[in-house]
This record gives sequence, structure tokens and C-alpha cells, in this order.
Amino acid sequence: MNPATPENEKAPGRWLKNGNTPGDPNNAPRCGAKTRAGTPCQCPAMRGKRRCYLHGGKSTGPRTPEGLERSRKARWKHGRETAERRAKRKEARARLKATLRRSREILKILEGG
Repeated sequence: MNPATPENEKAPGRWLKNGNTPGDPNNAPRCGAKTRAGTPCQCPAMRGKRRCYLHGGKSTGPRTPEGLERSRKARWKHGRETAERRAKRKEARARLKATLRRSREILKILEGG
């Protein structure tokens, strides 16, 4: 296919198959995922993604509520850092600060302040 044909002159710079732009494919960004050999993957990353098709570049992630829930549970590591636990710790810190503030006020009164 000659790039100078009239039907291809309509789209300047996009004369390769499937709308790909011309250029050196060796300059494409690389996947970089750790392979089983321990080296970075050298496959080109998928367009608009950071990984190649072998390492999740084609994945769009879970879309259904069931899939989202399954994904959330799969990432669960332990219960130490849940939003519930953080809220409880924050509340406990606030109570501790209030108690310390009251005890300082009582000490001032007892010391004759």
C-alpha cells in the first residue's frame, strides 16, 4: 500500500493499518512488570495503559456490583486499617485529649492556680 495514494491523503499522519501512526515501534513505552525471571517485561505497553496485554493491560477491571465486591474482598489483608477502626481510634484520641485537659485544669485548681 503506497502512502501517497489519494484515499490516504485524507488523514495526514495516519496512513498505517488500523489507524496507527507511523513511527519507530522501538520507542513505544514498555510494560516493566516483573517477570518470573525477575527482570522487567520488555513487551510494549498497551495504548493508554502502563502494562502489556500479558500483564493486565487489557483488563478493564470489575464492572458489576458482584465483581466489585469480590475485588474488594480479594484485596482485604487484615482488619487493622478499616474505616471503622480508624474512626474508633480517632474518637478514643479525642476522649483522651479531653481527659488530659480536664486533669490539667484540676491540677491547676489543686495547686492554687
